[in-house]
Amino acid sequence: MTELKIAADIVDRENEKRQSAHAADYEALGAHLARRNIDIDAITQKVSEFFVAVPSWGVGTGGTRFARFPGKGEPRGIFDKLDDCAVINQLTRATPNVSLHIPWDKQDPKVLKAHADALGLGFDAMNSNTFSDAPDQPHSYKYGSLSHADAATRAQAVEHNIECIEIGNALGSKALTVWVGDGSNFPGQSNFTKSFERYLSAMADIYKALPDDWRIFSEHKMYEPAFYSTVVQDWGTNYLIANTLGDKAFCLVDLGHHAPNTNIEMIVARLIQFGKLGGFHFNDSKYGDDDLDAGSIDPYRLFLVFNELVDADHRGVEGFHPAHMIDQSHNVTDPIESLISSANEIRRAYAQALLVDRVALDGFQQDNDALMASDTLKRAYRTDVEAILAEARRLSGGAIDPIATYRASGYRAKVAGERPETKGGSGGII
Repeated sequence: MTELKIAADIVDRENEKRQSAHAADYEALGAHLARRNIDIDAITQKVSEFFVAVPSWGVGTGGTRFARFPGKGEPRGIFDKLDDCAVINQLTRATPNVSLHIPWDKQDPKVLKAHADALGLGFDAMNSNTFSDAPDQPHSYKYGSLSHADAATRAQAVEHNIECIEIGNALGSKALTVWVGDGSNFPGQSNFTKSFERYLSAMADIYKALPDDWRIFSEHKMYEPAFYSTVVQDWGTNYLIANTLGDKAFCLVDLGHHAPNTNIEMIVARLIQFGKLGGFHFNDSKYGDDDLDAGSIDPYRLFLVFNELVDADHRGVEGFHPAHMIDQSHNVTDPIESLISSANEIRRAYAQALLVDRVALDGFQQDNDALMASDTLKRAYRTDVEAILAEARRLSGGAIDPIATYRASGYRAKVAGERPETKGGSGGII
């Protein structure tokens, strides 16, 4: 039996308070969609089957290069993190899997799996860390990891990634995400070609260690912590990596890892077209890699990304099963609330994309009717699908209003009394 971190009667009581209004809203939306020949129950069913993984590190308070201001009841380690992740899934029914970061979350895999099983959680892609130094490691990543000029440092980074695969295999994970901060801060500091050659060689060694049913995701980022050049700086380089490594290698798209005016949805379409879209790290950004809550700045762009995903599914693209995960830093909000909100916003974009009239859109595109093609997308985007999201949660045993229910539960105050208070004053994003 699944261990619930919030008592079931609290969820039931909060749902009962909202059920009448919710039922009326769902009925009204259903009537509206029926006039557009859309079955609301079919859309709700699809939404209820869409899941996004939460990052273990996301339930802790983030920070900037300048400071970190701890929140109350912060998790002390991976077991507390899993407890917090279980709360998110209990209320949203959208996040049954957790993505771990090693070595931050390193524990006995058997103990970890038992704890997750008790909470009804599974494990998504593993994440390696060669962008910061672990205690007692012999070689530093200050000047790079998989692309480092020193062979011993590269070998250490490769070994760490293989260890992540081994841990993940014991936990039931099926993928490894590799992001490196490798690059340079000054012109001439590194040779662009040689550093990329070293990176590809090291990634090939990691690729060889993948189990047959695993995938490896390479992740691009245009800058930071290397500010002059980055080894894996854009989707084109990312595609070259995946194409060079082999059939189990794919590109991961982090929505915050692009310049502000980049057409991310077109990147998604290109990677789908050539069979190399591995998945997403969902977040939002204003200037760069801000790691803001998904949909908080540009929800229309999130919708446009999902429009490409639904279009690919509609066309029956072979082997199309991208991974979905949140990757955010919560500096001024309760991380659990932000992750609840983000999971719902991601599902919202998916639901809206399901409402696009694809036959009409295709006709307008064939006729070069730009205005009506754009309006077809906007009509779906402007539809308030909140009742669909709430019904998908309710039918799965979640909360009609998950944030209100979370606050009513007193969970944050409870764990604040159990977990020692973290002192402030530190810098750096966690």
